[in-house]
Amino acid sequence: MLERSLLKLVDVRPREVRALLWSFAYFFSVLCAYYILRPLRDEMGIIGGTRQLHWLFTATFIAILCAIPLYGWVVTRLSREKFIPIVYRFFILNILIFWLLLTFEVETVYVARAFFVWISVFVIFVVSVFWQLMADLFRADQGKRLFAFIAAGGSIGVLLGPSITLWLVKPIGPINLLIIAAIVLELGVFCMRRAARETADHNVPRQTAAEGSTNPLGGGSLSGFLEIIKSPYLAGIALWVFLLSLAGTFLYFQQQHIVAAASQDSATRVEIFAKIELAVGLLTIIIQLAGTGRLISRFGVGVGAAILPLVAIFGFAVMAVAPVLLTVVIFQACQRTANFAISNPAREMFFTVADRESKYKAKSVIDSVVFRGGDAANGWLFKAMQGLGFEISGIAFATLPVVGLWFILSIGLGRAHERRAKLIEIEGEENTK
Repeated sequence: MLERSLLKLVDVRPREVRALLWSFAYFFSVLCAYYILRPLRDEMGIIGGTRQLHWLFTATFIAILCAIPLYGWVVTRLSREKFIPIVYRFFILNILIFWLLLTFEVETVYVARAFFVWISVFVIFVVSVFWQLMADLFRADQGKRLFAFIAAGGSIGVLLGPSITLWLVKPIGPINLLIIAAIVLELGVFCMRRAARETADHNVPRQTAAEGSTNPLGGGSLSGFLEIIKSPYLAGIALWVFLLSLAGTFLYFQQQHIVAAASQDSATRVEIFAKIELAVGLLTIIIQLAGTGRLISRFGVGVGAAILPLVAIFGFAVMAVAPVLLTVVIFQACQRTANFAISNPAREMFFTVADRESKYKAKSVIDSVVFRGGDAANGWLFKAMQGLGFEISGIAFATLPVVGLWFILSIGLGRAHERRAKLIEIEGEENTK
């Protein structure tokens, strides 16, 4: 009965069902934990000072630069089944430390700034590790069929996380939401183990699934950088992510300035941020379950990745004309929906045709150093444009050519992905002969 119900939503094979559902639950737990905390992060950004946002983005990049060699060292020496739980439980410990500091009001402004930086690093690693594992467990053809449904698990987390924040922020206070998030994240560790076990037990994607869980990758802790330099394909993905950062950073800075001007009440601002996330969650899950997988299977990964820059083109065009609260709320909701519902699953499919070292090392560099480095650079660029006298509308207008380039790049990467997938398929057929 469950399989028949799933077949109405996703093109899943019988032996893939258990792995699919545990992966779905795993991503749900990860994003639910983050989105319980995200409205609190946005509030901490305001407490820390909106004028300091470019410094906070720079601090995030520095923290990433410090963390990525350590992550690379762990990946080279520990097996997948060991290093992934270590990463998640390290962040759970961090959450508990922040809860203590904020509960006892220890240097609140500085802790708020530290929390803003920390959670920006946290989300990069926990989500990147999730998709690294998915790209390792599933083939390119499976990714087209299954990734959108798996991503829908995260979308339900995106929906439930802000709902939990809205329900509990006033009864228990914003700080105690940290404990709820820590519990949900630990649930994600359990689901991760089951998803990996199901693929190994049933050999869902490939013969190397079991090997990946027990054998460390080896190599150097910084080899991810070299992989990107050597591969035009990976370099193209890195540029795509940098342009994603530019569009997201500019929109986020505009949101923070407009929301800060709209209300002086902390709880009201948290509610505004939570409502944005709630709208994103509702729209995303509807789109993902309605046909993201079918769209990507029909038109290709490149078209799926191009949806987000297309939304950005229209969004910044409207912002250039009407830079008001309603515009930024609608644009943010549409942009984040397009990202989570379609373009992000498509981007993660780019890595299904890469080798294992690229999936775990180069991908972590792209998702962390490139993305957060882009945040820092683009934060300073936004600040410089303001210093030159650009208003929000002028910055939005100047962003349009850049997001146009982003759209073209998406189509090109999609074509490269299809070529690589065909080569892998041909090699697989030759190896079976």
